[in-house]
Amino acid sequence: MKRTNVLLFCIMLFSIISCKQKNELKKEVKVTSIDIQNKTIPRIEILNPDLENAINSNEEIEVLTKETFGWSEGPVWVESHKMLLFTDVPNNIIYKYTDANGLEKYLEPSGNTGIEKGAKEGANGLLLSPEGKLVLCQHGDRRVSIMNAPFESPEAKFKVLASLFNEKKFNSPNDATYHKNGELFFTDPPYGLTDGLDDSPRKEIEFNGVYKIDTKGKVILLDKDLTKPNGIAFSPDYSKLYVANSDPKKAFWKVYDVDSSGNISNGKVFADVTNLVSNKHPGLPDGLRVDNNGYLFATGPGGVLIFNPQGIHLGTLNTGKATANCTFNDDKSVLYITAHNQLMRLKIK
Repeated sequence: MKRTNVLLFCIMLFSIISCKQKNELKKEVKVTSIDIQNKTIPRIEILNPDLENAINSNEEIEVLTKETFGWSEGPVWVESHKMLLFTDVPNNIIYKYTDANGLEKYLEPSGNTGIEKGAKEGANGLLLSPEGKLVLCQHGDRRVSIMNAPFESPEAKFKVLASLFNEKKFNSPNDATYHKNGELFFTDPPYGLTDGLDDSPRKEIEFNGVYKIDTKGKVILLDKDLTKPNGIAFSPDYSKLYVANSDPKKAFWKVYDVDSSGNISNGKVFADVTNLVSNKHPGLPDGLRVDNNGYLFATGPGGVLIFNPQGIHLGTLNTGKATANCTFNDDKSVLYITAHNQLMRLKIK
């Protein structure tokens, strides 16, 4: 009997200890789940406290649309109509987003109008001209054009700004920005040449260049050494030009000095993120914007990377997707983000 009682006591004691361990284990699991919850995507990742000078890290990244697009790109804010326009490149469509009506189809076709045999891609980058008209980097048509129609009644009618360099067709103009003197700077990677990219039989220019169109319409080559030039933007005072290189083996942003006449010099690497390129951090250096204080909002591995003017990576708006581009609204209080098949937004101020 005594042995039986001792045995029963041991069994009861073991059960109590086991229950306690299970409860403690449950607590540990609960803590782990909280950690995971704090890593919800999209999210803001802080690497340097100076990030607070660029954004309010307490804000949340809003997801504005469902997974709708083939590849969302080229966002531009049109203040006169309180709307965001952006492209769905493979589907040859420009969409409009407003707070009042949400998402609406705006223009189709956008950048592949049928003039180029074998073309598949629509417009990529969008921007406004100094006169306030819609400018398109037309991937499929391999040209930079202006929509020849008012914003309130868009039509696929275009005035060509440039389509050739030295009598050869561009690869596929990708992104563009205006200098304050009225010159249009743009990049020309091969991404619109979907039948082989650099090896496409349609490729006529042997390099992938950075160009500008001067105020007389002349196309001037600025740099032919980047392997995959992509996003492009000026500093607030136009003294610096930033260009993304979307090559997984050479994933960086280049910065150039710019004089008052729009001539560039002293090109050098601004920030290199080749080490970040992985499945864990989808995306490559792509579209970018610069705020009024010179902070760069640059799409790249992991989402939108934020750099100070010295090239220090302060943090990332982690979208969880390969992210193509971003743009501010008129007063730079909101950042819109085209993240693969979705549209997102972050309130900056």
